[in-house]
Amino acid sequence: MQTPTAAADPPGFNRASEDVGNIVEFGHVNLRVPDQQQAIIFYVMGLGLTRDPYLRVGVRTAWINVGSSQFHLPIGPAQRLRGVTGLVMPDLDALMARLAGVQPLLQGTAFAFARGAGCVEVSCPWGNRVRVHAPDAARFGAMTLGMPYVEIDTAAGASPGIARFYSGILGALAHCGEDAAGRFAHITTGPAQSLLFREMDREKTRELPAYDGHHVQIAVADFSGVHRRLLERGLITEESSQSQYRFQDLIDPDTGERLATLEHEVRSMRHPLYARALVNRPA
Repeated sequence: MQTPTAAADPPGFNRASEDVGNIVEFGHVNLRVPDQQQAIIFYVMGLGLTRDPYLRVGVRTAWINVGSSQFHLPIGPAQRLRGVTGLVMPDLDALMARLAGVQPLLQGTAFAFARGAGCVEVSCPWGNRVRVHAPDAARFGAMTLGMPYVEIDTAAGASPGIARFYSGILGALAHCGEDAAGRFAHITTGPAQSLLFREMDREKTRELPAYDGHHVQIAVADFSGVHRRLLERGLITEESSQSQYRFQDLIDPDTGERLATLEHEVRSMRHPLYARALVNRPA
């Protein structure tokens, strides 16, 4: 039997489209909230998501499940993601009804929502932006409930260096692109998820708020290799445990210039919470 050559895909197949890269899971977005009751009203009653019934069930923090990802919401001074978190939910009409239902409970906060073109734009009580999409196989594959992307506002001109950082240091699949909204760096963070660093124009770059400590969590396959490359550049900020560490500065690996700040909680595939099955009620 003739062995297929390594250079060619069989007819009708695109093998590269199945690649994930070294980042194998996007776990959570962590944002401090001043009032847990308002957070539950927004995330559980309004968005229709599920509070994790097994972990962090006290009054000082809440973990909110959304498909295979989470929001982590510890109590403290409000933090704001500099960007927008994208969600997929199965019924946008039902979502609009839920959001209207909680509106009286969130008066006097930054809570707002509006139906857009194929999505619902939502603001949490402290101004964090969430963009909810209906399922779309062309964009989100088979996902019907989940967190397909987190989009980060980034300084003008930063996207090429950010892509080099993720590909060279984290071993991720990364590329730069441009669409109607401008230039971006796209980072694959799992089979159906991504980080998108969206360049702002130069005027808006000056308006970027100071980083306030919010973070995202990822899991990587080459755990020690990423650690070594970060450590060589002095970027490790916390040696959390045997299976976890943190960094926050994104640099251009060619020049050492700091391009963005976003704390990453990095876990190994041996971390006890890696790929934990999450409970999700119908949304």
